[in-house]
Amino acid sequence: MATYTPMIQQYLKIKADFEDAFLFFRLGDFYEMFFDDAIKASRELEITLTSRDGGGEERIPMCGVPYHSAPNYIEQLVKKGFKIAICEQTEDPKQAKGVVRREVVQLITPGTVMEGKGLLEKENNYLASITNLDSLYGLALTDLTTGENKVTTVSSFQDLLNEIYSVGAKEVVLSKDFNEELLKQLKDRCEVTISYEESTDIHEIEPLVQNLKEDHLKITFAKLYRYLQRTQKRSLEHLQKVEHYQLNHYMKIDLYSKRNLELTESIRSKGKKGSLLWLLDETKTAMGGRMLKQWIDHPLMDKQAITTRLNMVETLIERYFEREDLREQLQQVYDLERLAGRVAFGNANARDLIQLKKSLQQVPAIKELIKSIGNDYAEKIAKGIDPCAGVTENLEKALLDNPPLSVKEGNLIKDGFNKQLDLYRDASRNGKAWIAQLEQQERQKNGIKSLKIGYNRVFGYYIEVTRANLHLLTEGQYERKQTLTNAERFITPELKEKETLILEAEDNSIELEYQIFTDLREQIKESIPAIQNLAKQLSELDVLQCFATISEKRHYTKPSFTNDSLFIKDGRHPVVEKVMDRQEYVPNDCTMGNGSNLLLITGPNMSGKSTYMRQVAHAAILAQIGCYVPASEVSLPIFDKIFTRIGAADDLVSGQSTFMVEMLEAKNAIANATSNSLILFDEIGRGTSTYDGMALAQAIIEYVHEYIGAKTLFSTHYHELTILDQKLDQLRNVHVQAVEENGKVVFLHKIKEGAADKSYGIHVAELAELPVQLINRAKEILTELEKDPKIELTQTSEVNEINEMAQLSFFNEELEKREKKTTISSKEMQVIEKIKAIDILEMTPMDALNELYKIHKKLK
Repeated sequence: MATYTPMIQQYLKIKADFEDAFLFFRLGDFYEMFFDDAIKASRELEITLTSRDGGGEERIPMCGVPYHSAPNYIEQLVKKGFKIAICEQTEDPKQAKGVVRREVVQLITPGTVMEGKGLLEKENNYLASITNLDSLYGLALTDLTTGENKVTTVSSFQDLLNEIYSVGAKEVVLSKDFNEELLKQLKDRCEVTISYEESTDIHEIEPLVQNLKEDHLKITFAKLYRYLQRTQKRSLEHLQKVEHYQLNHYMKIDLYSKRNLELTESIRSKGKKGSLLWLLDETKTAMGGRMLKQWIDHPLMDKQAITTRLNMVETLIERYFEREDLREQLQQVYDLERLAGRVAFGNANARDLIQLKKSLQQVPAIKELIKSIGNDYAEKIAKGIDPCAGVTENLEKALLDNPPLSVKEGNLIKDGFNKQLDLYRDASRNGKAWIAQLEQQERQKNGIKSLKIGYNRVFGYYIEVTRANLHLLTEGQYERKQTLTNAERFITPELKEKETLILEAEDNSIELEYQIFTDLREQIKESIPAIQNLAKQLSELDVLQCFATISEKRHYTKPSFTNDSLFIKDGRHPVVEKVMDRQEYVPNDCTMGNGSNLLLITGPNMSGKSTYMRQVAHAAILAQIGCYVPASEVSLPIFDKIFTRIGAADDLVSGQSTFMVEMLEAKNAIANATSNSLILFDEIGRGTSTYDGMALAQAIIEYVHEYIGAKTLFSTHYHELTILDQKLDQLRNVHVQAVEENGKVVFLHKIKEGAADKSYGIHVAELAELPVQLINRAKEILTELEKDPKIELTQTSEVNEINEMAQLSFFNEELEKREKKTTISSKEMQVIEKIKAIDILEMTPMDALNELYKIHKKLK
């Protein structure tokens, strides 16, 4: 280090404390990066890599970004999971002796970002921390943008992964001794940025953890809080008291099931569109949208709490006009949670405070409206609403309605709010009026109509006269200030005096306005807890009106709850129904319980088995978050867990095949389900050989039936399993109806009692437009197999034998005979198809002879 220049030595010293972050090192109007940071940043940001003399033997790599455009570059890096340490000059260069003092003023990470396009308005941006205590894990969550704090205890690492995946945490804080194998799973499964913190002083967090009894949860949150203190280096006054939530109070849905059911993102696009969240989101506020996602991630299990929500939704459906008024008023409410966070963080500008004012102005009307709708829970919410009238009044008195984006250029504060500011403004305005009057006087006195008085930052105020009019001035009338190509600029002592008065007044005015604004922002900090509580009340109202709106619009039904039986009449898949025309969607019933807890579903591919299974799960989830259900009649038990195995996908991250993933998901369900759970198994066993798969499928069905007793929907193409209803008293066969017309299959998408008679697989292949020769050959093989099922083994053995012989010799007589036999059959089928396709009536005699010749030649 001694060989480097003092500035590079300073850089290396600071960088040593932030080895896992890009160090944005402030040099004038640029943030510069050096050494490995520069090489990596130039690649990630696609900017020019250059070099500079650092005092050593070789030039050091360097790249940089302009200060004013740095937020865009920072956002790109954060989106990719990187951390950025912002290193600013903390000393006036004019007063510095030697190298200007620099310090890291903030560490921006995926879990601590406060603004930017990457911050989705309807999603929380959680930072998590984990502590490991024997078989238990403590989990703490903070959304720095809203101030929300939560802690919980999970009993297994899989449950921990499920919860981190569910809430969408972007970054996880750990101790450096965290298990390496578990750390790898955490990175791979949840795609999070990892950070480290060892300090866990619980005394400094006492005001925030008064509701917590368990020390390990206090330690978990203390780790998170200390990390925020160390990296953000600013006020954290907006952090709310820590909420202890218990996972066993909510329906458990593991990460595989959430993916398979497409609750918050679709499997195909990995985006919100096509998910249950996309369908439901009729919220009017960003904070309501975030709460909606939280409710979908954590359906309730408390029947009374569910009923309270449902009754409120019912009231809002009945009170249409009040609901529409509520929606209009909520539309005017900005993101109060994140506005409060920006105020506390000190980066709220005047426009943010105007948004806060406009939002608070809607609250009195919302409160009165909610009180009037005649619902006990609505009245309770209304009582908890504080309009924060003092904040609204102060903001109305102080701020102009259309302030600039910058808070350091003036034009923020209204006239009459501050006497001293009014004096400065009066001096500035009078001075400018005097200058305008002087301009008119000088024009008349000199007879120069083009004479003007202007201003620039370098020379101040000046009198400008064009060269053509200079002869009209008397010698020594003005003091020459600047010569231009076509004009001369002058000043007078009187003009200079007014300039000093005006500029001093303007500078003082801007400085005072900034001080008034920051004082106003500090005053609002005192009301942050009230604003955050108000945000929660409005968010809940927003989600409930959303449920009412979607339920009425899409003709959903209020569910009732039973102890055991499940009955859905005319059930629909909510997302599929929205994508399709509702008139075209075929609804289906589902009945379980009372001696029938396991449905074995058969039927063709593409007929709707998976959709039918998913819509049952969606009905349960919608009911338990307090929303109506897409059906004409619904009564359900309250489920404690939902497990699904739907669809086929390799897990490339952990190197697991489709079949292994299938078995692991099946094992997860079997190991954790209870008699109060819902299990959806789609085509279990299809990833291996026929008999292996069938054996596994039957064993799983029997195990669930005998040892778990959960309500289970099991779809299969193994028709041999349909005889299980004769030995398993809880199993019932149902099938998706399809009919064959003119050799083509027609899917009716209707669930009927009993087993399907066949799978129609070849018909589905026809719909996919596989080659005609292939389809016909498949039909031949199917006919042979149906005559003698044992031929399957012979055929397989025969094919293997042919492949082996083909590798050994091209001239084996046996192989040639078999290939010839197969080829002849294929050619004959091609000729038959060709003859069928000929339109004789459109052919000339010569065309017919030519076609006959081609067929004859093909057969030979």
